[in-house]
Amino acid sequence: MQLLKEFKVDFEKKLSRLEEIVQRMEKGDSSLEDSLKLFEEGIKLSRECQSQLTKAEAQVKKLIAIDDSGKATTEPFHGEDSES
Repeated sequence: MQLLKEFKVDFEKKLSRLEEIVQRMEKGDSSLEDSLKLFEEGIKLSRECQSQLTKAEAQVKKLIAIDDSGKATTEPFHGEDSES
């Protein structure tokens, strides 16, 4: 449960920062150099968020898998951050 909480906090921080970057860039009052730095940071955050979502999706798929007999199956999820 702690891992899920950490995932949520980390993801929400990244998403919030990404939203800030978008707002600043939409204003259009940053220099070219600052805009490029913001863009680079935004791309990095976007990729990290997408990666986290992909991992979460894989975990959900494992948790709700259906076996050949039609029964729901579960198996432990061993992601990069799991402690096993």
